[in-house]
Order: sequence, then structure tokens, then C-alpha cells
Amino acid sequence: MFEEIFSQFNLEIFWQLALAGFLGTLMGIEREIAKKKAGMRTFALVSLGSCLFSIISINALRFLGDLGMVSFDPTRIASQIVTGLGFLGAGIIIFDSSKLRGVTTAAGLWLAAAIGMAVGFKFYAVAIFTTIVALFIFVFLWAFEERIIKRFSYRPAGSDRRFED
Repeated sequence: MFEEIFSQFNLEIFWQLALAGFLGTLMGIEREIAKKKAGMRTFALVSLGSCLFSIISINALRFLGDLGMVSFDPTRIASQIVTGLGFLGAGIIIFDSSKLRGVTTAAGLWLAAAIGMAVGFKFYAVAIFTTIVALFIFVFLWAFEERIIKRFSYRPAGSDRRFED
């Protein structure tokens, strides 16, 4: 039993799940620092869950094929992840005093799901690179927006910003 749990096959899956959770956590740390509603745990869970769904879809296809059963398209499960995250993201986006908030966090969760799926489909380098790019966008573009764009953007007197995240 012990050998089965720690088989090469399962160890690779454990690695995939750990990597997806770690990459999601990295993205969530930035959201925590930015004091957003969805943070480290949310991003880690979304990435981890998407990875697991991807692993299940690939291996279910392999398992059912080995049994001689009807095969199916594993990308159907992946497409449902995207749909489900759209629902979760919509719950994060709120209107507050006619200001829209949460759009960047919702987009980040959507991306965390894609990163988890990439790990689940064994696109490790793509998942890691995407996480690095996402962190660049979260951290450096936010700083650029705050320090440069907002400072020099034209706003009529008395107007307030209508779109925030």
C-alpha cells in the first residue's frame, strides 16, 4: 500500500499539485499586500483546484481508454474550469459608490486557474513564466499606474475615479 501511494506516478501528481499551489500562493501574496479581498489562500486554492481538475481529466481519459470504454475530450473539463472561474470572478467584482472594484483580482483568479491547468497538463515552464509575468503586472504595472498614470491623467475638477481595483 505504501509503495502504491508513493509510486512514481503519484509522486509526479503530488509535485504538480504542490507547484500549482505554490504559484497560486505567489500571486495571492501580492493581492494580500495590496489589501484585496481575495488573497493568498484563494489564489492558491484556485490554482490547486484547476491543476487537480486537469490531472483528473487527463488520467480519466487514459483510464477509460485502457478499459476500452468510450473516450472523451479532456479539454471539456478544462473549459468548465474557465466557466466556473467566471462565476467566482463575478462574485468578486462589486460596485461601491458607483465605483467598480475587484476586476484585477477577478482577472488574477482567472489567470491562477489557467496556471493551475498548465501545471496539470505538465506545462511547467509555461506556468512558472506566466506566474512571473503576472507578478510583474500586479506589482510593477500597479506602481507605474499609481505613480505615473494617475498623477498625470486628466480629470476634470470635482470628478472622482469611476474604475478601481
